[in-house]
Amino acid sequence: MTGLQRVVSILRIGMRAILRHKLRSFLTVLGIVIGVGCVITMVAIATGASKAIQSSINSLGSNFIMIFPGAVTQSGARIFTGQSSLTEDDAAAIKAECPSVAYVSAGARTSAQVVAGEENWGTQIQGADVDWPFIRAWNMAEGAFFTEGDVKSAAKVAVLGRTVADALFPQGGSLGQTIRIKNVPFRVVGVLEAKGGSQMGQDQDDVIIAPYTTLLKRLESHSHRLGVILVGAADPSLVPQAMGEIEALLRQRRRLQPGQDNDFMMRSQEEISSIASQSINTFSTLLGSVAAISLLVGGIGIMNIMLVSVTERTREIGIRMAVGAKGRDVLSQFLIEAVVLSLVGGGIGIGAGLLASRIIADSAGWPVEVTPGSIAMAFGTAALIGIFFGFYPARKASKLDPIEALRYE
Repeated sequence: MTGLQRVVSILRIGMRAILRHKLRSFLTVLGIVIGVGCVITMVAIATGASKAIQSSINSLGSNFIMIFPGAVTQSGARIFTGQSSLTEDDAAAIKAECPSVAYVSAGARTSAQVVAGEENWGTQIQGADVDWPFIRAWNMAEGAFFTEGDVKSAAKVAVLGRTVADALFPQGGSLGQTIRIKNVPFRVVGVLEAKGGSQMGQDQDDVIIAPYTTLLKRLESHSHRLGVILVGAADPSLVPQAMGEIEALLRQRRRLQPGQDNDFMMRSQEEISSIASQSINTFSTLLGSVAAISLLVGGIGIMNIMLVSVTERTREIGIRMAVGAKGRDVLSQFLIEAVVLSLVGGGIGIGAGLLASRIIADSAGWPVEVTPGSIAMAFGTAALIGIFFGFYPARKASKLDPIEALRYE
């Protein structure tokens, strides 16, 4: 008998043994199905969430730096005091004296119920400067952004996010229309392109942008303090340098002594991305652990069933070895049975994982992405589980004494 014929014969005998006990084989395969399905689904959820968060962070704009006011150190932790220490002069100084900075936008924020005709909508209103669209890399869908003259004169003009525009003007035609924010009339001069949700799940399009001077003078009781300063570095590689220049400038303007804490805090897009990546990695590790446990349970199930099979077929093994079968033939037979069970379970598990991923995406609205790598990994893991957990029962079968096996009842 040639080597190929021997392999075919062993495979045929193994398949016959598997089909002889259909229910037991099904229950054995079920553990692998659940394990592989979990791997596919968990990896799809983690991958989709990671890409969605990264895309959301990138949508903030390129070379993005945020400067927040009122940060102090208490008990070793940096916290916000709620008292703003940022001014319009700070924003102007950053733009004039920091060579690594390309764009600067003073910012403020409030929220209000906005009215347009018979429609109304509760949203946030952000005060910004003319550089804001360049910092946020946010283009106009309709109309134009307000001008530097609008900022200097605190003009009552507004740019709507897509969500707000659709809510207040469901029939379209928002340009040139009047909306009322805290009973103050504003003229709509533009509508922003849709950006979708942020990394925190918030709708970025649910916003109104107005000159920060208008917000401070007409909506916030003549406040002169800024809530944030947005900065765009001249190049991505210059973000750390820009942050260093800004820190040195603001400390100088506040006459802070060496060793004295900053009364402001900066965050870059890179830092936000790093924090989000750490969260995703933790999330992925947790999901991967659950999937690994499922596969481990499935592997133990295969080993248990194969041990039972060896015990039940002791006499059969003795007869085969008595008529000339070698230990390696018996080892191959039981090992092939274990691998076949694993591969069948892996194939069904891949289908179950794809189906589960689609159901989750459609029903829960989660970002889910199945990659070829995750499918290959799950299928390969199933094969390895069959070899690993099937080897001990197969080796035990191959080591049986033919005479003792023939006597077994």
